[in-house]
Amino acid sequence: MRREAAAEPLPVPQKTEKSPRERALRLLGRREYARAELDQRLRAWGLSPQDAAALLAEFEAAGYLSDARYAAATARHRATGFAKRRILGELRARGVDAEVAQAALTETGTDDATTARALWQRRFGQAPANEKEKARQVRFLQARGFSPALIFQILREAGVKADEEG
Repeated sequence: MRREAAAEPLPVPQKTEKSPRERALRLLGRREYARAELDQRLRAWGLSPQDAAALLAEFEAAGYLSDARYAAATARHRATGFAKRRILGELRARGVDAEVAQAALTETGTDDATTARALWQRRFGQAPANEKEKARQVRFLQARGFSPALIFQILREAGVKADEEG
């Protein structure tokens, strides 16, 4: 048996314009943000630089906003798939202070060689069969911030001959 359609459509709730403060708190409730990143959002919503700075200072004083916490969360999340220099560059691009970013990376306790080997093993697991495959593996690891020297060391360990590296 088929159900009859309702005679009247359900009312659509009207969107209420939220204040920049409420919108920022909603964003912070979802994930950590860097101060500079949230500042950009606030300014895009029409807040003056002074009002944005005051609101950000309020959030920091209340413990809602912390560059150190953002850096630590980002470093932990990205540490298994990216080189430290790549993560550091991303944090710096989002406005995190270099010392705060470096401290967050140090806390992860990972090193690039171990991370690159584990990533290569997960993704490929075997030596490249030809030059095209080798180039693909090299590009993959370089895009994640690993140095060419480390990449070729991993490939040598996997059985690629030295004269094939060029």
